[in-house]
Amino acid sequence: MTRATEYLKKVKEIAVEAGNKIMNVYEYTDFAAITEFKSDDSPLTLADKAAHQVIASSLEKLYPSIPVLSEEGKHTDYQSRKSWQTFWLVDPLDGTKEFIKRNGEFTVNIALIENNKTVLGVIYAPVTQVLYYGTVESGAFRQLYGQQAEAIRVNHKKQQLVAVGSRSHADPAEADVLSKFTIENSVSIGSSLKFCLIAEGKADIYYRHGPTMEWDTAAGQAIVEAAGGRVLDRSGIIFTYNKPSLVNTSFLCQGF
Repeated sequence: MTRATEYLKKVKEIAVEAGNKIMNVYEYTDFAAITEFKSDDSPLTLADKAAHQVIASSLEKLYPSIPVLSEEGKHTDYQSRKSWQTFWLVDPLDGTKEFIKRNGEFTVNIALIENNKTVLGVIYAPVTQVLYYGTVESGAFRQLYGQQAEAIRVNHKKQQLVAVGSRSHADPAEADVLSKFTIENSVSIGSSLKFCLIAEGKADIYYRHGPTMEWDTAAGQAIVEAAGGRVLDRSGIIFTYNKPSLVNTSFLCQGF
């Protein structure tokens, strides 16, 4: 059993605990007083901060030798982190815009990176209480919290595909790329749930044009790969992590 597989149980518990903190804030009647904006105009809520605190403190306590790189934490410069062989890559609340819209399509994302590759991914959707998780060794799973987990796999089909796209970040370039494939239907959903739909075979292809951050994709990529799919950069190369810039290029996620 690899180290990544050994960590799964604890990481799932941490993700659920962070999700509970998020739901405490989700019950507020007015988000205006608990929302601020970062330098790039993206929203930051009390829920983002609370989830970050739970995840970072828990991981640091359990695994003190493994650094934590979180969207809401200190962004370690490349000169300091380039020697990291293993680290946690975290988005405490992925889909803050969906959180503010109260549509339920937001997640907690925790990934383990080893030698620039994502080897463990846990995604928790607090509203539905559904966990998605996986490693290449153990496979990928979907679990309603507290119930039996079920193994999930990508569809491995190349015709009559279902494309999944972003709820809040649609781009005209996506249609151009997807026109090269036989798309039968398309759906939209927020946050890293797009990766989850591909991993469980409810969608087959997801193209994202334009920037995302490494913490946006790492957990989802790990789960898709554990389910038999892949995530490629614009050169057709498997996505890697801990780059000098934490900004991702465009990517294509395939369930085949």
